[in-house]
Amino acid sequence: MKLNHIYHGDCLEVLKEFPDESVDLIITSPPYNLGNDHHTGNKRHRAYNDDMREREYQEWQIKVLNELYRVLKPEGSLMYNHKNRIKKGRQITPYEWLLKTPFVIKQEIVWFNGSQNFDKIRFYPMTERVYWLAKSPKTKLVNVINHHDVFSRSEWKPVGTKGKHTRAFPVQMVQDLASCFPDAQIILDPFMGSGTTAIAALKLGKQYIGIELEKEYVDLANQRIGAWTSERI
Repeated sequence: MKLNHIYHGDCLEVLKEFPDESVDLIITSPPYNLGNDHHTGNKRHRAYNDDMREREYQEWQIKVLNELYRVLKPEGSLMYNHKNRIKKGRQITPYEWLLKTPFVIKQEIVWFNGSQNFDKIRFYPMTERVYWLAKSPKTKLVNVINHHDVFSRSEWKPVGTKGKHTRAFPVQMVQDLASCFPDAQIILDPFMGSGTTAIAALKLGKQYIGIELEKEYVDLANQRIGAWTSERI
């Protein structure tokens, strides 16, 4: 298991090589299964199948979460970004699969991300969720950001990366979440995307491990990390 490194591959296969209880903190945002390709909102990049049958998607997420549970230290936490979705006229929430994993659901954080889309047949969802998951109900955080459980777009604003990753994870979001676990030194993101979790970890003086299936995003993440590192020299 290499630190400060992004593995190019399928997270389920890569995670199998990681030792049990080897990671302090996990912060991630998996594909949402929206019928688009992961990270882009269009059909350009097809490394992820983001249009699975819902049952297949949920089974996949359960497998990933079970592996994340295995590699997480007993006192560790997983901050899992997802959203409520509409499929075939009904709302699907992440609780449908989270409750089928061994994780304890500690808290649900609401992120108002200010989408500008509209829908004439329902109230259009403008929020996402961050689920704080842990191995033990006794796990605690340090609320260094002194905040409530709702974050606005001005606090966690999605950023773009020159058209390649049009809705990147906000660096400030990951920093705020990771700061609540000051003892965590190794942060894992099994869906690394364009490298936001890695940059946030480095800003906090921590080490990261990333996994990403799309080679283009591995390259983009390493470019962003290299650019940030160069600015610090």
